[in-house]
Amino acid sequence: MKARRSPQANLAGSLLLAHPAMKDPNFGRTVVLMSAHDADGALGVVINRPLRRRLDEISPDFALGPLAKVPVYSGGPVETEKLILAAWRWRDAAEEFELQFGLDPERAAAIVAEPGYTLRAFLGYAGWGKGQLENEMKQHTWFVAGPADYNLGAEDGPALWRMILGSLDPELKLLADEPEDPSRN
Repeated sequence: MKARRSPQANLAGSLLLAHPAMKDPNFGRTVVLMSAHDADGALGVVINRPLRRRLDEISPDFALGPLAKVPVYSGGPVETEKLILAAWRWRDAAEEFELQFGLDPERAAAIVAEPGYTLRAFLGYAGWGKGQLENEMKQHTWFVAGPADYNLGAEDGPALWRMILGSLDPELKLLADEPEDPSRN
């Protein structure tokens, strides 16, 4: 599968992968799951920055409930105190990726019992204003992949970024496998 770079495409439901040369500490080696993208802007969450904490450690409201063990991730640099619950799954029968974003705790608790979902909590999100993401796409800042091609719960951290980016193109695999600081190789 080749990476898409079309700046005109609606990217909602897609994965954005940071270019290996990106040095922005907010987005270097990240995978962003896009939940919205239109003429007014775009929104998503970084899905590969685990905080190594669970919801019961973040808020006592979740301590005794069904969401207590849900892992928490740094979702992005915008509103980092805002908690966002999201769930996704691949539906074989319909051959579609299903994303539920901004879930209320009651709906998230119901999803815990449903098979096949990955449920995660995010502190903050990634957001782009009108035309900002399109400009970044023209600058080749991001690669685009479809989430259905990957098990988004199998890898975590930079390993998820390396796995997906490396699957897009052999040259990208070489770049993805380079250390962050080549002088320390």
